[in-house]
Amino acid sequence: MKTKSNYKFVNYLWDESKVKEIGDDQVSLFLYRSNLLGSDLRITNYGGGNTSCKTIERDPITNDEVEVMWIKGSGGDIGTLKRDGIAGLYNQKLHDLKKVYRGLEHEDEMVALFNHCIFDLDSRAPSIDTPLHGLLPFKHIDHLHPDALIAIAAAEDSEKITKEIWGDTMGWVPWQRPGFDLALKLEECLNENPGIRGIVLGSHGVFTWGDTSYESYINSLEVIESASQFIEDKVAKNGTVFGGQKIKSLAPDQRTAKAAILAPLLRGLCSSQNAMIGHFTDDEKVLEYINSSDLERLAPMGTSCPDHFLRTKIKPLILNLSPEEDLSDDQKILEKISSSFEEYRKDYQAYYDECKHPNSPAVRDTNPVVILYPGVGMFTFAKNKQTARVASEFYINAINVMRGAEAISKYTSLPHQEAFDIEYWLLEEAKLQRQPKEKPLSRKVALVTGSGGGIGRAIAEKLIDEGANVVFTDISEDYLQEATQSYHTDQAIGCHCDVTSAKSIEAAIQKASLQFGGLDIIVHSAGLAISKPLADTTEGDWNILQDVLVKGQFLLSKAAASLMKKQNMGGSIINIVSKNGLVSGPNNAGYGTAKAAQLHLSRLLASELAPHQIRVNTVNPDGVIIGSKIWEGDWAEGRAKAYGISVEELPSFYAKRNLLNQIIRPEDIANGVFAFLAILDKSTGNIINVDGGVANAFVR
Repeated sequence: MKTKSNYKFVNYLWDESKVKEIGDDQVSLFLYRSNLLGSDLRITNYGGGNTSCKTIERDPITNDEVEVMWIKGSGGDIGTLKRDGIAGLYNQKLHDLKKVYRGLEHEDEMVALFNHCIFDLDSRAPSIDTPLHGLLPFKHIDHLHPDALIAIAAAEDSEKITKEIWGDTMGWVPWQRPGFDLALKLEECLNENPGIRGIVLGSHGVFTWGDTSYESYINSLEVIESASQFIEDKVAKNGTVFGGQKIKSLAPDQRTAKAAILAPLLRGLCSSQNAMIGHFTDDEKVLEYINSSDLERLAPMGTSCPDHFLRTKIKPLILNLSPEEDLSDDQKILEKISSSFEEYRKDYQAYYDECKHPNSPAVRDTNPVVILYPGVGMFTFAKNKQTARVASEFYINAINVMRGAEAISKYTSLPHQEAFDIEYWLLEEAKLQRQPKEKPLSRKVALVTGSGGGIGRAIAEKLIDEGANVVFTDISEDYLQEATQSYHTDQAIGCHCDVTSAKSIEAAIQKASLQFGGLDIIVHSAGLAISKPLADTTEGDWNILQDVLVKGQFLLSKAAASLMKKQNMGGSIINIVSKNGLVSGPNNAGYGTAKAAQLHLSRLLASELAPHQIRVNTVNPDGVIIGSKIWEGDWAEGRAKAYGISVEELPSFYAKRNLLNQIIRPEDIANGVFAFLAILDKSTGNIINVDGGVANAFVR
């Protein structure tokens, strides 16, 4: 049995205790193997590669024993693959498709025929890779995209290098688009080279196999390990990679500071056609590449593996900024980099026009996905955070490929026409069209103050449910931890923020920019309530109410508006105020005055920021007792005393005094916020009362 110590470049994760729990179920073992392989990005990237196994099953119609192939379905990811993500097909029927295959010009019609080979009626739609596994005779097959193997596959003399590393034990097939014809080429390669342990596919990846799931797993690891060692030996012999260092990186804190400042400007430029979410990395592998002498030569060549450029576009944009560039003047920086974006869009359109076919899908967004800033790092922009992050991971894979290919030979990329035929493949377009409809707040980034609990947390959760990325902010670290623990960082992050401090607010906004690329929505929900008669209200009471509610709103609006103007994408500021901003009540001088100030400040800012398409609106709650943290302190006792009732009677008291006799909950306030964001998108300077109907608070 192999152990971890046998491998330097891949992770050996096979656990016999888990295998014993699985037993002899070959499909479950195939899923286990798939998850292990997919967990290591050096072995295959997210959504890339494919795995399969073949079993003998009882045909439900004939009762005969038949061979069934189980394989990852279309659009799946082997690292997270489960039973409902695979397809089960009669393998003999896949072989029988040879009888009706009409050649390369009719390649796409074969995909529909895969459905006629389905054995398991609960199957996921079979992928284009299905015949690549079906026509090979092995019980377990791994088709992977390890960086080391793609480096060899993308090298100028790939076939020769394959022979140098593995001798006669590995086959080699030149690049062509996945499909039935490639499956025939793989079958032919095996027939001509019986006994080989795998096949390298030019510019793409590798196929390996075994009689058992474990044997296939070990074969895959060993092939990747030997390729990786070969490359590292060459790197060590050469002494340098990418022609050596040309630019020196800034210190880590300087890199992130510059990235946070620049990200909103880049996001605005990348969102000229569709709003985008951003990701930033200053990974060491990225810095080695973007700071190198060979960057200007290699980057325009584009990526070689289709799995890479489908997510990164054919090539990146390199910013013409020095690492020490002064980024304080937004307009100056925009003037300096805007022409690069215009040139990139024209270049991409020319690529489309040159390569398109009469039936090609319409040109897609012409903006770059990958943006390189030498000395600082890499930005990626896509429709959501996960896609942007995965694009970043894929480009790092592409960097690894270029590094390896240059070390052992010379890097080659796919010709533009080949790349285009993959990028605008009708089957790829059909896959895009099958994706679920985006949610109303998709492509939006929101920052919600006071979102560690109560109304703020309900708002943040509602925005996430509707597709937004959210930065939870609160003064309580414990509340933040509790509120964000169930979310992936692709959805939401938490950030300590004291709204009375301009520095703290700026730090939170920079964190939003660094994590998601910018900011579209601000919801000021942070607050506290103090209910006292005038005689008992202290100067400290007055000051803290003004600081948290009014000053906090002012500082937050100022910082957010500045960022939104940089993006030039508009924006929305929503302030959670109160019925008390409109209605006078006893024992409420400090709180009511602060709320009235919030209300009017919102109207003033709505007027001022409208030319920038930044909308400012207000939601006025009343009597939100259940689930609201302000009622956990003295406020409840103060309000109860003012109305001559007990604290326990407050919920029903507030419900009875509104026209609808309804208890108001944090979720109701969240719905009011959502209405301004997704429905009333041409509304500014307005107020929504969410109070069950309090006549004295009617705005008009």
